[in-house]
Amino acid sequence: MKIHHVGVAVEDLEAAIELYTNNFGAELTHRASNEKDGLTAAFLRAGEAEVELMQPLREDTPVGKFLANRGPGLHHIAIAVNDIHQAIAEARANGLEMIDQEPRIGLHGTRIAFVHPKSVGGVLTEFVET
Repeated sequence: MKIHHVGVAVEDLEAAIELYTNNFGAELTHRASNEKDGLTAAFLRAGEAEVELMQPLREDTPVGKFLANRGPGLHHIAIAVNDIHQAIAEARANGLEMIDQEPRIGLHGTRIAFVHPKSVGGVLTEFVET
């Protein structure tokens, strides 16, 4: 298993970028927004993995609801996979509930799929095809 990135929900993206770059030496590598999912994000290189800082564009989005219910913090863990269809099939075969029944395109332009947190100890888990 290889961690691709860790997603962190934040209230102020610019302040979070400054915090991670100035205090932890992370390097901003990519920014993206997705109006459909209602979020804007920044990806920061942190060693061999990334941190994805996510700010909701609206309160009625998944990240907006997350912030309202739980406050800022860990949102998801993303696992790098070579074949996302195989990863989804294996997850289902092992009894895991998928949020995404089929892969979709994530903010990096790669295919992703989320596993329901109740299937994996309460932590939202994402497959990212690499």
